[in-house]
Amino acid sequence: MRTHERAANLALAGLSLAPLVINVNPNLNVILTACLTVYVGCYRSVKATPPSETMSKEHAMRYPLVGSAMLLSLFLLFKFLSKDLVNAVLTAYFFVLGIAALCATLLPSVKRVLPEGWNDNAIIWRAPYFHSLSVEFTKSQVVASIPGFFFCVWYVMKKHWLANNVLGVAFCIQGIEMLSLGSFKTGGILLAGLFFYDIFWVFFTPVMVSVAKSFDAPIKLLFPTADTARPFSMLGLGDIVIPGMQ
Repeated sequence: MRTHERAANLALAGLSLAPLVINVNPNLNVILTACLTVYVGCYRSVKATPPSETMSKEHAMRYPLVGSAMLLSLFLLFKFLSKDLVNAVLTAYFFVLGIAALCATLLPSVKRVLPEGWNDNAIIWRAPYFHSLSVEFTKSQVVASIPGFFFCVWYVMKKHWLANNVLGVAFCIQGIEMLSLGSFKTGGILLAGLFFYDIFWVFFTPVMVSVAKSFDAPIKLLFPTADTARPFSMLGLGDIVIPGMQ
């Protein structure tokens, strides 16, 4: 039976040929993305060699204080300087950081398809006139950084929420993969400090909310909603990395 005849029969039967649209709750997107990110980061962190960074009890005690200093500094920057200027500097910083995060995230997959020599033979680049400044990398890292470079260019040009989320997920995976708490005691100290940190800066001051609204960088996951008063449902990257490190 021809296509137009089938359509006519369905129309006569009172059936609609309109495409099926499934509205997914943005909060469900947030939960699923966060859980999948934690799973991938934890899976990649299980390796023969220990994580490159281990948090001590002293670091866990200082973390809320350092975080508070950084948060207050950003609040003052946005208050006394041009918001566009601050975000331009932050965009340049996250452009470089995003390339590095995407490169490290893609590197295991890239290594599987490249010759063995490209993975092991390191290349050392030294800065002109400053020979003490050097960067060591492999050919595999160069290949893995190419898609990351073009993706970050797209993010800088469009600032699309999907590009923001991809970079945010890459940051989370690298944070969970590279960091370790070392012990449950350290984790308990960190969570207790962050508990009071969040309560103070969110409920007793306008600092946290103000910085989150002004900070135009991939430090949170964004999912569009149908609510014009709240166009995006969001989740901070720290709320993904910290539970993943546990």
